[in-house]
Amino acid sequence: MKKVQRQEKVAWIVLWTAAGLTMGLLFMIIGYIFKEGLAVINIDFLLDAPRKMGAKGGILPSIVGTVYLTVMTLVIAVPIGVGAAVYLNEYTKDGRLTQAIRFGTEALAGIPSIIFGLFGFAFFVIVLRPVTGGWSVLSGSLTGAVMVLPTIVRTAEEALKTVPMTYREGSLALGASRWQTISKVVLPAAFPGILTGIILAIGRVVGETAALLLTLGGTILMPDSLFSGARTMSMHLYLVAMETGAMDMAFGTAVVLIVTIFIINTVAGMLRKKLVARFR
Repeated sequence: MKKVQRQEKVAWIVLWTAAGLTMGLLFMIIGYIFKEGLAVINIDFLLDAPRKMGAKGGILPSIVGTVYLTVMTLVIAVPIGVGAAVYLNEYTKDGRLTQAIRFGTEALAGIPSIIFGLFGFAFFVIVLRPVTGGWSVLSGSLTGAVMVLPTIVRTAEEALKTVPMTYREGSLALGASRWQTISKVVLPAAFPGILTGIILAIGRVVGETAALLLTLGGTILMPDSLFSGARTMSMHLYLVAMETGAMDMAFGTAVVLIVTIFIINTVAGMLRKKLVARFR
């Protein structure tokens, strides 16, 4: 008995030490970024256009480009991803086709983002240039959608599996069709889990750089349509740090990026809690 208690105590110490180190490193990194970047941030930094290749001025075009890219990517990826998850979980039985689809989504999830960027450059930017406009928000969004589809499909499918069969059986017993059951009962109940996948997708798109360098264009100009080139805050941070060496501007952009992601996660978490409470 004493041996078991000693083992539990050692395990408790190891786990809390690991958690403490992780949190300590996280706060150290964020603290350093805020220390270096807050001095740059002001209203002009947020609302002005960049000058001298980003070494001076603000980051407004990058903020707008990030919003355009994220929204357009979700508009493309979420219906396809959730639709694929509904098909796999609600309309098919386990067989070779579903196994092949699941294997494909898992394989896509493990592919480096630069490979998606190379595919997006070759297909969306070059082959579909008359449709996408070449380097553009649309090309970047299509590439981003391909990247995040595996995440959305897998998380949505797992969320659908957590919905009790009694929900489906009760709806069907009341005379609802299969689609009515899925759209009115299953999807609303699974939406908190689906939202988790959407949050993960947003995080990947907002933080992506390599794939978007090949498809989005990287211009510092304000995007005025889906067919215009743009750059995201992550791209701006990378390009400013590597090409101009203006580390103060890079740190300022990093602070805005961290705050943006924090706000998105906070709002999404509050929405998820409300949805979970509603369907309990």
